[in-house]
Amino acid sequence: MTTITTATRKPVVHVAVALVVAIALDAAIAAIAHAAGASYAFSPLKPATYISLTVLGMLAGTAGWGVVRAHTADPRRALGRLVPTVLVLSLVPDVIVGASSMRGASWGAAAALMLMHVVVATVLVAALLRALPLPDNVLGGQRASR
Repeated sequence: MTTITTATRKPVVHVAVALVVAIALDAAIAAIAHAAGASYAFSPLKPATYISLTVLGMLAGTAGWGVVRAHTADPRRALGRLVPTVLVLSLVPDVIVGASSMRGASWGAAAALMLMHVVVATVLVAALLRALPLPDNVLGGQRASR
């Protein structure tokens, strides 16, 4: 039987709260996009799609944060480069969708998806900085002891 410790529970709670916040913000973005004319036929703006992708993205982001935090000499520097790079790369499919003839696709709908990516990344990074903080002191490629 696996025992969940306080050290494990803290990140889980922070990420769960971040997930709820991100989904609520995604729902608001989708509602605003639809009010602004985005098609209801555009499946990425349907709750089943954006909720499942938000969950997957946050799980992947949390896992990546943990791996980088545990296995790099300077996780603050590594994540400072990795997070923006991954975020920009995550926008590429949205640009492709905006330019496509996908059912219901438009540049407004694609912009809403891009905003969702930025919101989810921002909410997750804020939660992870609290739940799994990065070391402040790095000396000679080694983490400074506390």
